[in-house]
Amino acid sequence: MRWRSAHIIVLSTLTLFILGAAPWVVGAATRYDVSRSSAGDRVVALDAVVGAAPAGRPLPAGFLGLSFEYGALQAYAGGDPASLNRVFVRLLRNLTHAPVLRIGGDSTDEAWWPVPGAPRPAGVRYALTPRWAATARALATLLDARLILGINLAAGRPGLAAAEARALLRGIGSRHVLALEPGNEPDVYGVFPWYTGRHGLVFARDAAYGLNAYVRQIARWSAALPRIALAGPATAQLPWMAGLPALVRAAPRLRIATVHRYALEGCQTDPDSPAYPSIANLLSDRSASGLATALAPYVAAAHADGLEFRVDELNSAALAGCLGRPGVSDTFASALWMLDTLFAMARAGVDGVNIHTLPEASYEPFVFRRIRGRWLATVRPDYYSLLMFSEAAPPGARMLGVDETASTDVRSRATVTHDGEIHVVMINDSLTSGHVVLVRPPSRAREAVLERLRAPSAAATDDITLAGQTFGNETGTGTLKGKFKTVRVAPDRRGRYLIRLPASSAAMLTFVPAASSRPPGPRTAGPR
Repeated sequence: MRWRSAHIIVLSTLTLFILGAAPWVVGAATRYDVSRSSAGDRVVALDAVVGAAPAGRPLPAGFLGLSFEYGALQAYAGGDPASLNRVFVRLLRNLTHAPVLRIGGDSTDEAWWPVPGAPRPAGVRYALTPRWAATARALATLLDARLILGINLAAGRPGLAAAEARALLRGIGSRHVLALEPGNEPDVYGVFPWYTGRHGLVFARDAAYGLNAYVRQIARWSAALPRIALAGPATAQLPWMAGLPALVRAAPRLRIATVHRYALEGCQTDPDSPAYPSIANLLSDRSASGLATALAPYVAAAHADGLEFRVDELNSAALAGCLGRPGVSDTFASALWMLDTLFAMARAGVDGVNIHTLPEASYEPFVFRRIRGRWLATVRPDYYSLLMFSEAAPPGARMLGVDETASTDVRSRATVTHDGEIHVVMINDSLTSGHVVLVRPPSRAREAVLERLRAPSAAATDDITLAGQTFGNETGTGTLKGKFKTVRVAPDRRGRYLIRLPASSAAMLTFVPAASSRPPGPRTAGPR
C-alpha cells in the first residue's frame, strides 16, 4: 500500500465585513479596492475566471469506489452471507450506485485458495474459502457492484493463481467481476519483505527484479488465468507506468491500468520532509493537485492504448506498515484533502479512484462494532467529503475548468451534470483565515442553493456536519440525521453570489438551470 464560463472572486476576511455592510462597493471594477486594514494596507479582491467549456470526459459510473484487503471484507460486511452488515451496505450505497470495489492490497500476495495436494506458499497468511466468496457475492449483488480482485503473483506459481481466480469467479459470479489484478505493488517486491522466515526477511523477488521481468511474468499469468479482463500493474510508484505499451503487448486482455497513490509517508519521522504526515503537509498543493498532476502523462498513454486508468488505492499516508497517522489521517483536514484530491484526479482524466481502507488503519472512513447482533458505525471525517464529492460529481458530470489567480487558501472546483446543474465546490484550507468567494454562474440560474461541510477545526475528529446533518457519535442506520440545512442564495445586481467561507471548511453552491423542470426550493434530505 505501500467549463462553461464562471467567475470566482476571492476576498480577504476583512473584505467580508465591508461587503456585508456595503455590497455595492464591489461592483465598481474588475479589481476592487474595498478597504484598508488597520495597518493601512489595501485589501484587494482577487479575480479568477473559470473556463467557458466542459473539460475532459464525463465521469463514468463507478468513478468513486473503495478498496479493501481480503481479510477486511468480512470485518466490514460480516461473516454471514445471508445477513450482511446493513450499516456498511448503506454507507456504500450513499456514495454511488453500482460501485467498483477493489479487493486486494497487501493481502493480494498473502492470500490463496487452498488446492488439495498443493503446499501453502510460505508468504501466505490468509486462506480464501467458499464462505468468503459467498460474502463477496452477496455484497456485490446488493450493491450491483463490480469487483477488481487481486490475484497472488508474489508466490511465483501461475497454476495456484489460476486456481484462485477460477474459485473466486465460481464463488462470486463472473458477472460481478470487472477484472483480475495479478500482484500488489510488484515494483517494490525487492524493497519490502514478503514475510519473515526462520533465517530472516524473505523477499518475493530479488533486488534486480524490474519492469522487464515483471512483463514476462504477466505474460505467463495472462496465459494461465481465466479469460477475463486484467488490471495492473498496481504499482506503488510511477516509473513502471512508462512500460504500459509493453505490458499491453504481453497481456492483451489488460483493460485497466492501475496505480496506487498516497499523499504522505506514514512512517516518515523527519518533520522537515514534505512527505512527513502533518496537517500542514496534507493540505499543501503537493499533496492534492501535485499527486494528480504527476499522473497526467500516464493517463494519456493509457487512453492512447485503449485502457482505463484507475487509482485503485488512494489515501492520505502509508509506508512500510504505517497505515496513516493518528491526528492527521483521521481528522477533518484529511476530509478537505480528500475532497480536493478527488476533483484533482477527475481533472487529470483518471477514470476511477478507490479509497483504501482496512480495520485499525488511521485513515478508515468508518469503524464498526457489533453489540448483541446490532452493527454500529463511527463515521469519520473523510466519509463526509466522499458524500459531498458524490453529490457534486455524479456519473456523467464533467469538470468545468477554474483558472484561479491568487489564493493559497481557497480552491474552487466546478462541475456540470448531464441535466445542466452546475456545482461549485469551494475549499478553504487555511487553518485560521476565513474568506469570501463571489461566484458568477455561466448563465441565468433558476435558483442557487448552498450547503456546507464543516467541523470545529481542521484537527477535529468528530462534530462534522454536511448540510447541517451528521451521523453522530455512532450510527445504527448509515443515514444522516438532523435537519437538512441549505440556504437559497440570491445574486447581486451583477449576477454574482457572495459566499462566506470560514477557515477549514468547504461549501457547495448548486445552480439549477433556468430551463429545468425541477421545482424551486432547496434540495430535500434523502438517502445520500
